[in-house]
Amino acid sequence: MQMKVEKKAINNIETCNIVQQTSFWANVKYQQGMKPLAFKYIASEDLLHPSFRRGKTIRDDMLVLVKYIDDVHCFAYVPYGPVDEPEAENQGVFLEELSETLRFFLPGNCILIRYDLPWENQWALEEDFFDAYGQWTGPPSSKNQEFRVNFKTKNWNLVKSHTDHLPSNTIFLNLNQSKENLINRMKPKTRYNIRLSFRKGIRVKSYGVDKLETWYSLYRETARRNNIRLHEKDYFYSVLEKEKKQSSGDVATHLLMADYEGEYLGAMVLVLSQKRGVYLYGASSGRRRHLMASYALQWEAIRMAQQAGCEEYDMFGAAPNGNSGHPLHGLYRFKSGFGGSFFHRMGCWDYPLDPEKYKLLRAKEVNDQNYHLRN
Repeated sequence: MQMKVEKKAINNIETCNIVQQTSFWANVKYQQGMKPLAFKYIASEDLLHPSFRRGKTIRDDMLVLVKYIDDVHCFAYVPYGPVDEPEAENQGVFLEELSETLRFFLPGNCILIRYDLPWENQWALEEDFFDAYGQWTGPPSSKNQEFRVNFKTKNWNLVKSHTDHLPSNTIFLNLNQSKENLINRMKPKTRYNIRLSFRKGIRVKSYGVDKLETWYSLYRETARRNNIRLHEKDYFYSVLEKEKKQSSGDVATHLLMADYEGEYLGAMVLVLSQKRGVYLYGASSGRRRHLMASYALQWEAIRMAQQAGCEEYDMFGAAPNGNSGHPLHGLYRFKSGFGGSFFHRMGCWDYPLDPEKYKLLRAKEVNDQNYHLRN
């Protein structure tokens, strides 16, 4: 036996650091119209690590979201999963074996399985892909990536997706250190802005759905200012509602809001999943930006995550390097100031189950700028 897959109840998914692989996320996405499926997979350890001897097995849970793209066809999306990371040379072999085993549990009209891999990007571990300033320049072309990932597979079927749905580049803060060390590792301007915000009277408090309208007003303003796609208000209700938090094990959500004399200037959604805190969504007002409310919010979120016993804090998305022309350069400058370490993921990879229909879907994704598989 190299791979075995078993279905399990959604609420029995074991909570892990990755919130997108929890029952909490399954319930949120169910309210968005997706069908969540939970599985346990049992794999021979040598399938992930070729140097290990046969006989030992690895077991883990995996959340799969089934999304219909028309009245007939659907795709299976694995958000930041699977969690277990094989050695680089066996990543394609592992995904192929998992996909071929998993296909029998999916609807017959499922076109593909899309893995949004949380694994560290193979090319982020090689000196050739860093510039003279030590900044990652990104992976090679999709064709070159596919050649390496598929090298030991039987079917040569894995395809690099046209886009990544969840952030493939992020910054992690190590919370296993003192508050003083966290502050000292920040860039001087970030330290200054945090202290300035509190000195000027910014207050940060944690709320729930009772502040949903205020949050959404700030979020809508931010989305329009930055020309990004809006989630519906009901989506945030599903993220923040207390009933879901109480039934989701080690996952908790907090709506943090920063105000100045009663005027709300910024807000963010903080998610705590087992030992990881995540800055999931943020919003800010265009008013009184000199008060640096966003810095106060971020510091309070980091502090709360540490007090809750988290060992790491995920800034959740930034440009891959300091290129000023990148559309996420502003986030890069803001988030990198807090002193964390960059982490580059493998991003989305597709395993087509219906090759002909997959080609049509891929062409539509590439050509239709408004087409997007919501994650």
